[in-house]
Amino acid sequence: MAFEGLSEKLSAAFKKLKSKGKLSEKDVKDAMREVRLALLEADVNYKVAKDFTNKVAERAIGEAVMQSLTPAQMVIKIVNEELVKLMGETEARINLSSKGPTVIMLCGLQGSGKTTHAGKLALKQKKMGHRPLLVACDVYRPAAIKQLQVIGSKAGVPVFEMGSENPVKIAKAAYSHARDHGNDIVILDTAGRLHIDEELMAELAKIKAETEPNEVLLVVDSMTGQDAVNVAKFFNDLLDITGVILTKLDGDTRGGAALSVREVTGKPIKFVGSGEKLEDLEEFYPERMASRILGMGDVLSLIEQAETTLDEKKAEQLAGKMLKNKFDLSDFLEQLNQIKKMGPLKSIISKFPGMSSITSKMDEMDIDGDKQMDRTMAIILSMTPEERKKPEFLNASRKKRIAVGCGLKVEDVNKLLKNFEQMQKMMKQFKGMKGKGSLLRGLR
Repeated sequence: MAFEGLSEKLSAAFKKLKSKGKLSEKDVKDAMREVRLALLEADVNYKVAKDFTNKVAERAIGEAVMQSLTPAQMVIKIVNEELVKLMGETEARINLSSKGPTVIMLCGLQGSGKTTHAGKLALKQKKMGHRPLLVACDVYRPAAIKQLQVIGSKAGVPVFEMGSENPVKIAKAAYSHARDHGNDIVILDTAGRLHIDEELMAELAKIKAETEPNEVLLVVDSMTGQDAVNVAKFFNDLLDITGVILTKLDGDTRGGAALSVREVTGKPIKFVGSGEKLEDLEEFYPERMASRILGMGDVLSLIEQAETTLDEKKAEQLAGKMLKNKFDLSDFLEQLNQIKKMGPLKSIISKFPGMSSITSKMDEMDIDGDKQMDRTMAIILSMTPEERKKPEFLNASRKKRIAVGCGLKVEDVNKLLKNFEQMQKMMKQFKGMKGKGSLLRGLR
């Protein structure tokens, strides 16, 4: 996951500070040197990393911190506050038009995930009650229009296309179509190139001039690290973008782009791609991202994710069964299906405070939580409804049949049954929690 390496190195630097009762100026400077190195290794722009640590050091080497009963905690607090400032302090929302459809122009290099994120953005706006229209302005890349149509179909959002017509004409015609058909948001999926060239930028500038978009969002692949910042700066200089969508922030990226883009361009990160599904697009909250980086988790985002992806009725029913001690393997299967809807298991775990070390250990031990979940589900699906209801009736021959049915070993079946039995015992300890609402309030 993004920022794992950075989080670990920052934790190590802060651990050294915590071991000291009082802090000297040298202690703070030594810690900031480690922080700066950690930021540089995470692909943060050199000037951004240097300015950041200088600001923290300047605030930390002060009487209030030095004389504090918990100086290390005060330094961490300052680092957190400066991280939030670095990434924009407050979340940046879509600038909606007060009259006529809102035009959102997406731009970026080829391969950055622009078309996919056009679909993700359309789905998010649709869930918020809007009527988006996707527009195929990429007439050069083979199958680009077809790809957008497939994505639009999955998202349940209409796609406007005019084949290989001039992209400027397509964008203008799409605006008229949206106005006439009641679409209040128009998302332009423009062409990209493998590299920045004059022809590309000239076309994008024409589309912007003719459509006067409310938003010009640059889609940047965060896996490209420092190059992502350079691309953002170039596009901003020529197009005056209004914001950035960072993709692949769930991948094995060092995350430096998220900490550098706003400082270098002066434009906010508005969304981050957090997975491969169309639902995996999150608003960017600087405070929450700072918490993740410092290993404090991101429970608020987890709650919002649960509220938008989980079926509340099913969650209430499952909770009721838990309370009545009637939770069987069919219910467990349903619960696993609900969890899978929320995205990769590692991503969910990483949002709990203090759990970044767990995800790191999972990597070290080569543990694939999602694969293990799939194996568990395969075992349960190989059982009959009666066996799921009363697993205590599973004898040796039945277990062998189940193992053959799911392509696993009898030992795997026994392990699942033992874990399920332990889980049932644990459920009795949570009788005070009633339904998903209570669970989410407990997380808050």
